[in-house]
Amino acid sequence: MHHLHRLPPLSRYALPKIAHFLPPSFLMLPSFYYSLNPKFYGHSQTLNAFNMGDTVASFNHLLHLRPPPSISQITKQLGSIAKAKQYRIAISLFAQAEFKGFTPSLIMLNILINCYCNIGQMSSAYSTLGRILKMGLPPTTITLNTILKGLCVSNKVAEALDFYDDLTAKGFQFNVYSYGTLINGLCKVGKIRSAIKLVHLMKKKGMKANVVMYNTIIDSLCKCGHVIEAHELYLKMIDQGIMPCIITYNSLTHGYCRMGQWKEATKLLHEMAMKSIQPSVYTFTVLIDAFCKERRIIEAQTVLAKMMKCGERPNVVTYNSLMDGYCMMGNVSESKEVFNKMVQSGLVADVVSYSILINGFCKIKMVDAALDLFRKMRSKSLAPNIITYSSLIDGLCKSGRMSYVQDLIDEMHESGHAPNTVTYSILLDAFCKSRNLDQAITLFRQMVTQRIQPNVYTYNILIDGLCKGGRLHDAQEIFQYLLTCGYRLDAYTHNIMINGLCRKGLFDEAMTLLPKMRANGIPPDPASYRTLLQALLEKTKNEKAERLIHEMIGGGLVK
Repeated sequence: MHHLHRLPPLSRYALPKIAHFLPPSFLMLPSFYYSLNPKFYGHSQTLNAFNMGDTVASFNHLLHLRPPPSISQITKQLGSIAKAKQYRIAISLFAQAEFKGFTPSLIMLNILINCYCNIGQMSSAYSTLGRILKMGLPPTTITLNTILKGLCVSNKVAEALDFYDDLTAKGFQFNVYSYGTLINGLCKVGKIRSAIKLVHLMKKKGMKANVVMYNTIIDSLCKCGHVIEAHELYLKMIDQGIMPCIITYNSLTHGYCRMGQWKEATKLLHEMAMKSIQPSVYTFTVLIDAFCKERRIIEAQTVLAKMMKCGERPNVVTYNSLMDGYCMMGNVSESKEVFNKMVQSGLVADVVSYSILINGFCKIKMVDAALDLFRKMRSKSLAPNIITYSSLIDGLCKSGRMSYVQDLIDEMHESGHAPNTVTYSILLDAFCKSRNLDQAITLFRQMVTQRIQPNVYTYNILIDGLCKGGRLHDAQEIFQYLLTCGYRLDAYTHNIMINGLCRKGLFDEAMTLLPKMRANGIPPDPASYRTLLQALLEKTKNEKAERLIHEMIGGGLVK
């Protein structure tokens, strides 16, 4: 394999320079002091502040025993501290043990390497490995795997591969766990092809990849949109006698659903049933969400019924997906029913639940109902997010209730939710439609000053507003500026300009946009021709209209 950043030869690994993170006087303090001062060792999942204080005091007591304790006793204490994720304390206590004349064992040095790896001090981990070799101790796979994992966790995957190459060349053996660590690391940095090559290499070395490794690669392929390849790997995995698990199916289901291939995702559900694998809440929820996004509510309800029949209780995410599906179809009353069922089942609605309903009510111009929900949400100490605010602002703008909008924007700033591109686009649209073009331009400049990046939708709103407001020259300037900057404009943006030019009677200039669109790789759509044709016929420009019709026939837009 070819990798970057070659590591120095093993013989050149330096002896460790262990920093004394804690002074000796710290270790002499009574145990009650530690229980009162947890700041010295932070939080622990295994040992709390009181226990850690006792452990450190016990370690200190061990070091002063006569006759001295065995190295296994010292190692056991260090191991418990490392398991509690108190890595810096473990490193300091290791130094204290050495200072007292204890010669570390290989297990003790492995613990030290683990501590260094977990705090990202890889150079010290390498030095400790060098020390192991100089002591004539054979590093175990645990030693090597710890360093591999440390490098991968630190996103130094290329360095981890170098480490693997160097040690393999020197005759050191790696095990299945080693390959699993490398495969996981490679997938996390997007090197999926290299991960697959490692699976093949394992086979050559007489080792068999396990379901966890396959799951890691399948999940990464699905997240990158390579679902077909992921499915092929899934089939190969079965051929090799490795049975997929719920995680495998969840990754594939999510992958297919993300690509809009809900039929394939449904097939997987049947395969799971045939293999007696119980789908999880996640599996069902992903499918329900996919059906809802495709506006297939009946199918989504069928999956929900199957989910409940299997004894899986829907969670808030499941209900939110259904609510969103109903709102997308304009059936907000049904969405509200789903919301009520969710609350009645004992689940607590979250900010997403309320935001979906608020957006739904605003879309059907029931702004008062949306405002009521907004107030109810805050009464339950649920903080609105940027989506909640933007949805409500959109509803208020479209219902002409601009007086409420400024209060909401002020509230957004106060709560730390600065308006984003979507919020500004909503406000721009409101100003343009009410012909407040000066305010729209001021707002746009403010947006740029605050380094909020406008998107194509934002520019479309502004260009359309300027064209319809009689400021064609300003619209042309923005349009030309975007083209000069290499901004990828879509057919819709060009159609806005075509419409604006036609309104001013500039037909020749409007018609020149069609070949320019093609030159930029944007084929004119039926709307492009329809706008031009309608304008030409209205102004009795029959000859030009006829020429345009022939062009449409030639382009296959008219049969």
